[in-house]
Amino acid sequence: MRVLENITYDELQVGDYATFTKTLTEEQLVLFAAATCDENPQSLTLESAKKDLLKVDIGYGMWSESLITAAISNVIPGPGTIYLEQQLKFDRKVEIGDTLTVKLTVHEKQERHRVILNCEVTNQDSDSVVSGEAKVIAPTEKVSIEQSELPRIKII
Repeated sequence: MRVLENITYDELQVGDYATFTKTLTEEQLVLFAAATCDENPQSLTLESAKKDLLKVDIGYGMWSESLITAAISNVIPGPGTIYLEQQLKFDRKVEIGDTLTVKLTVHEKQERHRVILNCEVTNQDSDSVVSGEAKVIAPTEKVSIEQSELPRIKII
């Protein structure tokens, strides 16, 4: 099991950064659509996802946003972080098979443990997919937790 350890407000320095990488699969697309109520879960299949969901011009940009959230929760600052706000610009369509890398950089430290993070998401070709910033409350106490495995979900 992997251990997640946060980076506290006092440990964070302007310019610190971390990355998080994930590839969008058909299964993840269907699960994301079902979880976000983007399509009727009773009739959603892999084939209908390809036909119906991917005809949208921006593709699954919010899936890339969810990777930013995962990077904040799991990497920098990590466990114990409170997400306050975000401003994002969606630059490019996300397609099945795209490998996205989130880079979070500490841009500014503010009062009351607030931290502004620059958020950059690029695809496997180094093209910008999403850019912007997030404001969080960084943890003040060190936390190490075992990352539990999510249950396997089978799409029928």
